[in-house]
Amino acid sequence: MSEDVDPGVDEVTSAMLTASRLLVAISVRSLAAVEGAVTLPQFRLLVVLSSQGPSKLVTLAGLLEVNPSTAMRMVDRLAAAGFVRREASPRSGREIRIQVTAAGRGIVDEVTARRRAEIAGVVARMPAGQRHALVAALRAFTEAGGEPPVSSVAQLGWT
Repeated sequence: MSEDVDPGVDEVTSAMLTASRLLVAISVRSLAAVEGAVTLPQFRLLVVLSSQGPSKLVTLAGLLEVNPSTAMRMVDRLAAAGFVRREASPRSGREIRIQVTAAGRGIVDEVTARRRAEIAGVVARMPAGQRHALVAALRAFTEAGGEPPVSSVAQLGWT
């Protein structure tokens, strides 16, 4: 550890890395419930569409940080499975927008509900005072990282 690093920062960083392993494990288990229906990258696309609404392919590619041809292949597979549909934009008949279907939203809702239930189980095992401190600490952490607060259950998916 370098001399200019606050030992408290290192301790918090280690604790966050440990907590992130738990959260990743919970996320993987929640997605395993729909294994075979979608891959993790496809699930991310469904989450983006569920939270952002209909989007152009190039916008989706940017939000997912993939190239447009990769996004197109994901959309093709999800459309074939009935989880998304392509529609002409109301502003321009040449522009195609991708929208999540009820079946696609159902996948997001199912995975999110499983994730939420498992996290709630972990939190319920914590003493009340520690839960309140955790909320304050996590809010400070996400604000420092520039992450907007989650306003609905649908936005709890992994983006």
